[in-house]
Amino acid sequence: MKTAVVTGASSGIGAATARRLAAEGFKVFCAARRSDRIEQLAEEIGGVAVTCDILDDADVARLAETVGGHVDVLVNNAGGALGLEPVVNAELELWDRMFQTNVIGTARVTKALFPALKEARGIIVFVTSTAADAGYEGGAGYCGAKAAERSMVESMRLELFDTDVRITEICPGMVATEEFSLTRFGGDQERAEKVYDGVPDPLTADDIADTIHFMVTRPHHVNLDRITIRPRAQAAQHKVYRG
Repeated sequence: MKTAVVTGASSGIGAATARRLAAEGFKVFCAARRSDRIEQLAEEIGGVAVTCDILDDADVARLAETVGGHVDVLVNNAGGALGLEPVVNAELELWDRMFQTNVIGTARVTKALFPALKEARGIIVFVTSTAADAGYEGGAGYCGAKAAERSMVESMRLELFDTDVRITEICPGMVATEEFSLTRFGGDQERAEKVYDGVPDPLTADDIADTIHFMVTRPHHVNLDRITIRPRAQAAQHKVYRG
């Protein structure tokens, strides 16, 4: 049985990806900070829950020990956005947290699991964002963090060109999940809902999970370097139809 590790598996894209991979026969290690959620998810899908804060060296070391020496798929999904203030009003503590989770934490997990991925001739999927493409008003901190994560992807692909580990990236646009915008706006439900106000059929977490499954099940000689995925209503990062 092939194995997959999904970080940030307690909700949204991470939980949907864990469910999809498990449905396709993978043994899924569900990693996240919220133990109750991943334990429930792991029980549902026949996976393994691993409580893990990707900012904590000991937690990540325990994750690597738990999954063992053979990992076919790593989905680096943990991360997220915080705040939407212009640079001159930036809450730099939030910027630091975004960089720590999206970049440093992701690098920590990748480094810890790489020997097991190399042993398995595995594949890494980095869940970045269309925010990595360019800046937008209020997005400097998040765009910068995701651009840095993309730089890690691009560097790794060059550094590992002579190994059997595939390095891939999926860049979602507008995905309506239960927590992403709510977390970004500090629990402000009304403000979170306005992000998708009038947008017909934004993407769902299942749409992203479906595409991640497609990416990791291509023949080994096929590397999907980067997939940008948006709802039809989002023609570009700055141009969205609202009915």
